[in-house]
Amino acid sequence: MEPDELEFIGEKEMIGIIPNFNFDLIHLISGTIGPFRAGLPMHIPIWLAMHLKRQQKCRIVPPNWMEKDLLEDLKEEEKRTANFVKMPDSNFMIVSKLIFAYAAEEVADIEEIKTIIKDIFDTRQAKLRTAMDGFFVEEKTTQFDGSTQVSFTNLTTFEIHSARPFLPYALDLVARLERVCQQQQSNLNETHNSSSHFSSSYY
Repeated sequence: MEPDELEFIGEKEMIGIIPNFNFDLIHLISGTIGPFRAGLPMHIPIWLAMHLKRQQKCRIVPPNWMEKDLLEDLKEEEKRTANFVKMPDSNFMIVSKLIFAYAAEEVADIEEIKTIIKDIFDTRQAKLRTAMDGFFVEEKTTQFDGSTQVSFTNLTTFEIHSARPFLPYALDLVARLERVCQQQQSNLNETHNSSSHFSSSYY
């Protein structure tokens, strides 16, 4: 998927707002939203929250996980463990980007939080590269149907799609190399068998 498509998916996530207006229910294809009552917190899709924010009709309430100490603990855990730590949201990076863009003033310690989230992202990207290298070098497993499978647990939507374009090409390359090696081995065996047969006939 392209970045715009991933952002579109992230915009469907629900987020808290505090409206400053009153309005009845809004009926959408995805469901019913509202009613809106001034001063009463509620949850709506991010895309609608951004629209209302631009019109100065609400305050956006950052997610509970967007808190400096919590994210700092998450960062340290990510550094300590070899596996991927479960993120508080499957669209963690996308939601963060949208909040920073449209509701930066609502986030306490925003510069520090930006730095921590970037550190988490960088650590996870390094793990992802290492995991993919390990998959191709050592941890490749072939199932009974002959297909090669790999599982990366706790990846976010963004991380899955950042790795996906590379995998089919890399797997195809590995398969081609294996076929070449098998063909070369087959040719060597045929040459060896022919030589043995010739030697036996000569003597």
